[in-house]
Amino acid sequence: MVKAVVGEETQLKRVEDRLSQSSILSQVGLVIGKLSPSLDRGFVFDLVPTPPNDAGEPACSLLDPIRDDRKKGPKGKSQGGSDSSSLSVDKDWVAEHARQVSRMLVGGIKVVGVYIWVSDIAFKNSTMEICQTVKAVAEAAPTEYNERLLIHICYSPRRWTCKNFSPSSNITSSSLRPCDFKMGKVLNSLQRFRSTYNFDIRLPVSQEIALNVRTLSNVLRRGISVIAKELKGAKALVDGNLVVADEPCTSDVFHDIELLLPFMKDACTEACVLENIVGVLKFSGSVSSFAFLTSKELISQAIADIKGDIIMSLQSRLDIICDEADADTDENESIDGVLPDKLISQADLQLLRKPSTLSFPQRVFAPWLAGTYICDYLQPSETLQVLKDHCAELLSVEVQTDAFKILEPELEVSSEIAKSFWEAVTPSNSTSKSLVKELSSNSTRSSSFSIIAAVIVLLLSILVGFLFLAAF
Repeated sequence: MVKAVVGEETQLKRVEDRLSQSSILSQVGLVIGKLSPSLDRGFVFDLVPTPPNDAGEPACSLLDPIRDDRKKGPKGKSQGGSDSSSLSVDKDWVAEHARQVSRMLVGGIKVVGVYIWVSDIAFKNSTMEICQTVKAVAEAAPTEYNERLLIHICYSPRRWTCKNFSPSSNITSSSLRPCDFKMGKVLNSLQRFRSTYNFDIRLPVSQEIALNVRTLSNVLRRGISVIAKELKGAKALVDGNLVVADEPCTSDVFHDIELLLPFMKDACTEACVLENIVGVLKFSGSVSSFAFLTSKELISQAIADIKGDIIMSLQSRLDIICDEADADTDENESIDGVLPDKLISQADLQLLRKPSTLSFPQRVFAPWLAGTYICDYLQPSETLQVLKDHCAELLSVEVQTDAFKILEPELEVSSEIAKSFWEAVTPSNSTSKSLVKELSSNSTRSSSFSIIAAVIVLLLSILVGFLFLAAF
């Protein structure tokens, strides 16, 4: 359980100054950082305000705000409203913000909670509303830890408080547990790691899977789960050295992590007979990843963060493709069984008639805080302006799209369904044969040839024997 939290002083003071100079009575946003249960500590890198919704309304507002008493100091009774003031939060909008921001974060850096800028009275009157918001954020941006932070910034008197919340627990008066909170230097002491993971898997698709798993996106999710299983057992080289002893890392340079998969272990192999195989999904590409450790965390945590970031990155790209396909399904129709690329992920496998290739969005990285990075995913038709816009809207960060600062290190990630698959699932096509039939016919021809050869050899042996006996 997280008992103490350290916030990056430079960033949090900047947030405090921005809020104090504004005239707003309430604000809600996301807490970006790391949680380390092994150290019983949390680390806050930045606070990101949730932008107004599509209607231009703020994500939270005060109910019954009578007057602004922020300047009265500790003796002011109302502190930004009457004793009945409470907070109304658009929980779904805050959760959607968390979902999109989580895609832009790299290994180990997560959406770890929610912050609230509001008076003491309104905060105390809104415990249920705030806890429900934290829970919604946790569901939209899940992590491996069942804890989230709630930071309350009170403006009269000015103070910061931090509490720990378990989203899986029932929301009661004791749901929020206090944490020790202080500000200090966090970002400058981060240890930096990077990795590039190349993969090229072929996933057999059986007749049963083709019938039950209707869309290519579902088959791809199976492919991502295969990669996750492979990575789970992978060993790691850090700067060329096999990690044996788990210890902190202290140098300031970027450390390169190379993942070593178990030798001769094929996670794609499934127990199935040849007659049930109707095709193969080729899933290949290159995923670039970064991870950042606090000074007391161990190297094993960096390896785990890199592995998690690789899987998260692939899932995020597939989610982006599916989101776009869902939005455009009603506007596009197939022509002779051929769909636009962005709709292929949601197409029924049984209805497609041609081989299909689906390219994933490319991951690009932009500088963030103190040598760290954030990322975004660009479709082939998109430019770096999309990255700039997303960073400004979702993270309140101005990114200079300078070619020397933006990293585009990846090879293409794509999936391809082999032609034999489509021939197998469309038996009405009389001009083609399925892969199974071709293999079966080849096997029959081969076995027939072997039998004939054996008979010929036997006859020749008998003939030679007779000739030998006749000679004597």
